[in-house]
Amino acid sequence: MRRSAPLFPPPAFGYASTIMDIAIIDYGIGNLRSAEKAFQHLGFDAHLVSDPAGLAAAKKVVLPGVGAFGECMSNLESHGFVAPLREAVAGGKPLLGICVGLQMLFEGSEESPGVTGLGLLKGRVRKFAGPQFDNGSALKVPQIGWNSLEVAGEQPLFRGLAAGSHVYFVHSFYAEAADPADVLAWSEYGLRFCAAAGRGNIAGVQFHPEKSQNTGLQIIRNFGNS
Repeated sequence: MRRSAPLFPPPAFGYASTIMDIAIIDYGIGNLRSAEKAFQHLGFDAHLVSDPAGLAAAKKVVLPGVGAFGECMSNLESHGFVAPLREAVAGGKPLLGICVGLQMLFEGSEESPGVTGLGLLKGRVRKFAGPQFDNGSALKVPQIGWNSLEVAGEQPLFRGLAAGSHVYFVHSFYAEAADPADVLAWSEYGLRFCAAAGRGNIAGVQFHPEKSQNTGLQIIRNFGNS
């Protein structure tokens, strides 16, 4: 596993022409500018959207997430995004969840007992736990750094990636899909865990594509062109 710090490569010669509208949900958590810049770097007409009505005007939706599961779900609800997001997905709009954004696609999390997730995918979010993570072990929680992907078959989201491509993770929890067919990619950190999940027009990644250099940009490009 590589541990070097992520760097977002600057564009070589300005932005490409506009391709399509992508709404990046701004619900009061963390710094979302890096995700917005990554899409714009590739020429996509991507915008942070703080008004839920903006989802109706977008062709695709991105749900980022940093911090605790419960806080993210609370903010998503208090900012009025839960119902419009479900409506957008039900209407067939492609959705990409990033980090806790992936976790919120599931039914709930051990991090925040009693808090209900979006339930767009069946399963729950688990904490890295076990003797391999005990004090003094080589594996620290959270996992911070680069790790390789094992893509589950042919997945449009990962088209064009070399086998074993590395992406950048920062997380203490991982999704456990009820249906193994919903796992799009695996990674390993003390155990084999779901690094990406999805079904139909729904997809999510546990890692940060916007911090994963050329590999991450290819994943963002694939979603934008899907």
